[in-house]
Amino acid sequence: MSESRSPGVRLADVVAVLEDLYPTSTAQSWDRVGLAAGDPEQTVRHVLLAVDPTLDVVAEAVRVGADLVVTHHPLLLRGIHSVATTSAKGATITDLLVNDVALYCAHTNADVADPGVGQALAAACGLTATAALSISEDQELGRVGELTEPVPLHRLARRLAEALPPSAGGVRVSGDPDAAVRRVAVLGGAGDGAFAAVRRSRADVYVTADLRHHPALEAREEARAGLRSGGDGTPYLIDAGHWASEWLWLPGLRELLLARLDVTVELSTVRTDPWDFVVGCEDRSEPHPDPVEGD
Repeated sequence: MSESRSPGVRLADVVAVLEDLYPTSTAQSWDRVGLAAGDPEQTVRHVLLAVDPTLDVVAEAVRVGADLVVTHHPLLLRGIHSVATTSAKGATITDLLVNDVALYCAHTNADVADPGVGQALAAACGLTATAALSISEDQELGRVGELTEPVPLHRLARRLAEALPPSAGGVRVSGDPDAAVRRVAVLGGAGDGAFAAVRRSRADVYVTADLRHHPALEAREEARAGLRSGGDGTPYLIDAGHWASEWLWLPGLRELLLARLDVTVELSTVRTDPWDFVVGCEDRSEPHPDPVEGD
């Protein structure tokens, strides 16, 4: 806990800032965003930022003295009929209420925001100016842009891995490690439903997460089939992991809140990626000495 605490602000004032940054009206129709727990009149001095509202994140909030947890993923996305502590959601809600910790969720409204989740992932790849990958419910979803110069696929993947928080799954890549890539499409979180938009964008590589076997295999097969008609076998695929690809948004959110509110804001140290270790991995790429230092 911080040694010196600010006088704090009303939770309603924090919510107003968050909803100015991420208007709830821009969330997808199926989403559930906004204040999930807390009294708008309670005082907030300490804010904890995380991707997921898990039991461990709430325990961390209590431990560091946070009054508010802001997460990307909603706790109550689907309807529940009990908040008994016999379920994980019930136990989480109980821990929040008993410890007077509020919870606010900014999900797809943060995905489409500028700056937001998409821009954070694009920046980690080295993109600057970007455009929307697609339009969903009148909102820009995902980003696409070009690197300042072409780089080998393996170097882009390594650059991204260095920017991401460590996770058990690491970064998975499909494509020729030495292929030059420049145009990059990104979509934080689960993205294997956007392959049509990626193909329309003419991206050399698609950076996303949660790529399932069949959609990913089909996308690569279509790219290989395109070679027969003069294509280049793109887009290649980079699966950065769901939690890690969206965690990149949190540091920028911290700076935005610190600039607008007299509160302490810190990033959760809890890794809410569900995977703990991997065995039996096969790296099918060859070592690629990189003569460029500092990249």
